[in-house]
Amino acid sequence: MGKLEAKRERVTKHDLRHDRHTVSLLTDHLVFSPKYRGKVLLGDVAEVAEDIIRETCKELDIEIIDMAVNVDHVHLFIKYPPKYSVSWIAKRIKGRSSKL
Repeated sequence: MGKLEAKRERVTKHDLRHDRHTVSLLTDHLVFSPKYRGKVLLGDVAEVAEDIIRETCKELDIEIIDMAVNVDHVHLFIKYPPKYSVSWIAKRIKGRSSKL
């Protein structure tokens, strides 16, 4: 067998989130899909959904590392503060995007 080399990227001070009393690096990958995985995220609907998600994350001080809107689901990779749980973030994003 060949020798396996693993490249490790180091976490720098710039990557860490510095708040008033905490230092953290919390990231998560979220996937949202419409009811029955319907193919409704096309054209203007996809653009509006992306804008709503970006606006909601900005209001909550959540950094979007990567985002992809497909026809039947949305991938969201975020860096978030420790005061929010992942379930709370998902509920806020999904709730606001469905209402608007």
